[in-house]
Amino acid sequence: MPVTVIAGNTSVDLAKKLAKRLNADFVCADLRVFPDGESKITIAKKPKKGRVVVVSSTYPPVDSNLIQTLSLVSKAREFSDRVILIVPYVGYARQDREFLPGEIVTLSVIANLLKAAGASRVVVVDIHSKIGLRHFKVPVENVSAVPELAKYFKKLVLRDPLVVSPDFGGASRAEKFAKIYGTDFVVLKKHRDRKTGRVQIITPDLDDIKGRDLVLVDDMISTGSSIVKATEFLKKQKCGRVFVACTHALLINNAEKKMKKAGVFKIVSANTVPGSTSAVDVSGIIAKAI
Repeated sequence: MPVTVIAGNTSVDLAKKLAKRLNADFVCADLRVFPDGESKITIAKKPKKGRVVVVSSTYPPVDSNLIQTLSLVSKAREFSDRVILIVPYVGYARQDREFLPGEIVTLSVIANLLKAAGASRVVVVDIHSKIGLRHFKVPVENVSAVPELAKYFKKLVLRDPLVVSPDFGGASRAEKFAKIYGTDFVVLKKHRDRKTGRVQIITPDLDDIKGRDLVLVDDMISTGSSIVKATEFLKKQKCGRVFVACTHALLINNAEKKMKKAGVFKIVSANTVPGSTSAVDVSGIIAKAI
């Protein structure tokens, strides 16, 4: 069955790589943003009959990119009843439950919209929490970039490396990374104020990190506040170099500069969010899922 890959404006490079792996026809989308903020999206050509794969991340500006994603899915549905939507980075994934009374579970709203637009299946990469998968109303699969990130780091020369998770929520991710890399891991205890967003590291001093190169593993980095706090804490323990491995590097508000100032030596991310740090390609794991 013929396959056509349609690239959203946020994921052109990744979509091209995926189309090549699938031996699929590639269709790009032209985006025009009007002065009032409205988006006009035009696909370059008519997809072939068969399966249509839409690749569109919803990183910031999340709302605009979400509308573009929904529009592409709706257009793809005109040509195929089998529309597979690839959302490498899922915006609003952190709002997957009601943490404080009255909060809206926005991810549930997004999931309803994706189904209404015409997606018959959704593939995401390292969604913030697997709880979020429950909100989708069509078959959904979460694939992980952790193995590819670990393989990348295995090519680097690190001194007695140790994998670190900045919080308990990422413990299984750090454990998986460490197992593939071939080393051990530790988990820091973090406290985040739900109202102010302030982050504190409340882990006691660590004895076995002195002089060791560390790899902080996380699913996403937005403002980098958690990584900054973790790095400052680890540097006080006289560790070696601090590397950061993450799937989604949003790097809002000079986050990269702040992390480097705190002592981070190198940041490596996947190409779910294109940028200067996105050195790891996830088109292979997405192709396998499809």
